[in-house]
Amino acid sequence: MANIRKRSLPSGLVRWECAYIDGGGERRAKLFATKADAKTWLVDAQHDLKRGLHTASSVSPTVKEAAALWIKRCNDKRLEQSTICSYEEHVDLHIVPFIGAKKLVDLTVPAVNAFADELREAGRSAAMMKRVIRSLGAIFKEARRRGLSALAPTEGLELDLPERDDPRPVIPTKLELQVIIAAATARKSRIWRALVLIAVFCGLRASELRGLRWIDVDFDARQINVNQRADIYHKIGKLKSKSAYRSIPCPSLVLNALREWKIACPKGDLGLVFPNGSGKVEALSNLMQRGFDPIQIAAGVVTIVPVLDDTGKPITNNAGEPVMREVGRYGMHALRHACASLWIEGGKNPKAIQTLIGHSTIQMTYDVYGHLFADNAADQKAAEDIQVRLLGI
Repeated sequence: MANIRKRSLPSGLVRWECAYIDGGGERRAKLFATKADAKTWLVDAQHDLKRGLHTASSVSPTVKEAAALWIKRCNDKRLEQSTICSYEEHVDLHIVPFIGAKKLVDLTVPAVNAFADELREAGRSAAMMKRVIRSLGAIFKEARRRGLSALAPTEGLELDLPERDDPRPVIPTKLELQVIIAAATARKSRIWRALVLIAVFCGLRASELRGLRWIDVDFDARQINVNQRADIYHKIGKLKSKSAYRSIPCPSLVLNALREWKIACPKGDLGLVFPNGSGKVEALSNLMQRGFDPIQIAAGVVTIVPVLDDTGKPITNNAGEPVMREVGRYGMHALRHACASLWIEGGKNPKAIQTLIGHSTIQMTYDVYGHLFADNAADQKAAEDIQVRLLGI
């Protein structure tokens, strides 16, 4: 049974104490400056108690404490180290500095919106804000699992962030793909032709290419089975999602390139298709700097950027002008986008693309490639019909 009574504290201050029984049968009390504040809080608390959503302030952890429990849970689940490091950055750089001292019980939906406003005013990008709020939601989820919170203030939250950037991925043109393949073929080592062809025609992520094993290449079935990946720390591990485990058909061009490369491929205990010289996991930076970047430069698929010094500042010549250099225009992921675009052009539907590309949801496929499914001919006809109906010509 709840009640509100006036109390005189040892300090001489007068406060109003709201006493009640929580959902676990424990007697709790909370002090307020005015009786009206106590009554208002008690109404909300009793409403939450009936729905099983109340957590006493005295047992509610701070955001910093709850975040530490979440990071521990991530480590216990053996998530990839790169993923955990990313989460730790969200906590240490963007969450704790702003709301670390607040208790979870005090983080209502308006409070989370206020936190998002603080992030925006502090210069965080829209993409970073989304990731940070997602991590905050995971902190609350872990707290609910431990019985430390019954709230989910980030669920369904509309941040109303500006979306001014073009969401469409940058995709190499067919001509660029042709000259990139030709330049890869011209390289002395057969690894580069095989690597580029698999990326273009099978759409594997760079981490999946680095973790691909020869036993995953089924020459008889003419397909590649994607079963593992290599992270940025060169550790072999599970794929990003259940949907990432997939089998991808291989054209004969890819299979023949793999057969040629297999003869010279360094042997190792891991049995990798694209290992380093000792048969271990190759670094993505090496694949780019020793292979894909020089291939693009040889093909003329480049962009011009300034040369930077060790501090990140542009180096200038005697005339004070920045020294420029050519670099490859695309990263490895652009070849994955190119593969998806070729599949779509070939008539594959969105669900098939989701399966082949290994997206966890169909929404992700639409978000990235939705514009490629447009029927340009039908759209053009509709535009012409509007013109005729309006002007009669």
